[in-house]
Amino acid sequence: MENQGETQQPHLVLSHKLFLLTHPDVQDIEKVRLKEEVLTTIKSDDMVPLYETLVAESLLEKDQSLLDSMRAKNEDELKKLDEKIADAEENLGESEVREAHLAKSLFYIRIGDKEKALEQLKVTEGKTVAVGQRMDLVFYTLQLAFFYMDFDLISKSIDKAKNLFEEGGDWERKNRLKVYEGLYCMSSRNFKKAADLFLDSISTFTTYELFPYDTFIFYTVLTSIISLDRVSLKQKVVDAPEILTVIGKIPYLSEFLNSLYDCQYKSFFSAFGK
Repeated sequence: MENQGETQQPHLVLSHKLFLLTHPDVQDIEKVRLKEEVLTTIKSDDMVPLYETLVAESLLEKDQSLLDSMRAKNEDELKKLDEKIADAEENLGESEVREAHLAKSLFYIRIGDKEKALEQLKVTEGKTVAVGQRMDLVFYTLQLAFFYMDFDLISKSIDKAKNLFEEGGDWERKNRLKVYEGLYCMSSRNFKKAADLFLDSISTFTTYELFPYDTFIFYTVLTSIISLDRVSLKQKVVDAPEILTVIGKIPYLSEFLNSLYDCQYKSFFSAFGK
């Protein structure tokens, strides 16, 4: 997928911090640190729409000079993007036109303008022919939808991706979609399907933009414990080489899994609490 490496998408990191910032069990001193980190990210990406939302929700204090500065930067960058689109449409080919429109889509995603990002992604899709590139646009939409926890948009985007795969598509993107769908199923409490999708993706995981591999294994173990029978849990999780190489790095997870399987319930509930 374009512009993706083995690092979590920054806005999904930000989304988790925003969740913690509103969670009643997070200590106030921790929330002070989280606010500073959230504001730093907002400043670095000039996220005017998100900043205004958080100010309206009283999660951040309004700084008019900061707001004016970020707006000016956005307007300047948007002007440059529109100039590149105009130049590409007048002087360059279809590929360059698509890339210029994609850059504008990613700009709106970066600053946290959901509605304009979705509109621009549709425009970009209209300039896109290759199935793989159209799939990448769906992944961008899914990342945006997960940031806002828009379950309707997530569901529709997953269905759209599956329809695209009927036209073609490579295995790497198909395997990536399994993890996205698994995360959606876990979020909507369909733990059995989430576990099946995660387990299918263990040996092919490349979806680092969603979360690190350790987090993926954590989710896989948790959903499997809830949904698998004892024999399947042993075969697919307890003895799985991919899980065994990582589980020791995740605090209490090995004890949590193995004490349940071994019927050591005192140890299980101790690990559960931790």
